[in-house]
Amino acid sequence: TVWHQLANFSLQNQEGKMVSWESLDGKIVVADFFFTRCPTICPSMTQNMKRLAETLHNGSRVGDRTNKKVHFLSFSIDPERDTLERLRYWAQRFQINPDTWWLLTGNKKAIYDMALNEMKLGLIDGQSVDTNFVHSDKFVLIDVNRQVRGYYDGLDPDDLSRLQQDLILLTMEKNPKARSFFEGKLVIMAVSFLLAIVGVFLLLFFLRKK
Repeated sequence: TVWHQLANFSLQNQEGKMVSWESLDGKIVVADFFFTRCPTICPSMTQNMKRLAETLHNGSRVGDRTNKKVHFLSFSIDPERDTLERLRYWAQRFQINPDTWWLLTGNKKAIYDMALNEMKLGLIDGQSVDTNFVHSDKFVLIDVNRQVRGYYDGLDPDDLSRLQQDLILLTMEKNPKARSFFEGKLVIMAVSFLLAIVGVFLLLFFLRKK
């Protein structure tokens, strides 16, 4: 399924930097939603995402192309309590590499709009924590054009294997919006070719005269 282009966001990562989709230009993204006080599925989902990240960023196993093109995002659905200190605690707990995986906090409405209206994730009961939390168990695969390409159960080993395969295939997919090397150069190349032919004929002409 291919959705519309996701709206941009401006949120803070665990390093205290303001980031957006534009910060991820050319990257394929795997995203999920979590909160650091989650007593149920969040720790397991984060651990599964960490395993996926470690596998994909091991270039000797999946190749250099995948290694460089995939980034991970975890949006906090409890940004009022998930401060930078809490995000850093979570990052340290799971040994998250900020170069390839951002934990995001910031405006709650923007985060919920991203989950509900942009990524089309549903509300699930937070199991006595907060019934309004977007407590989804899905990993969302997003291509370089910010379009959703698939949903995967973050707790299902078979779905996680499918996600890994789809990620590798997506890195091999040609970006239709990418500029071709020849784009805008065909006229110049044609003129250069004609001039080269004329030059060859002139050279042969003068050689025959001699």
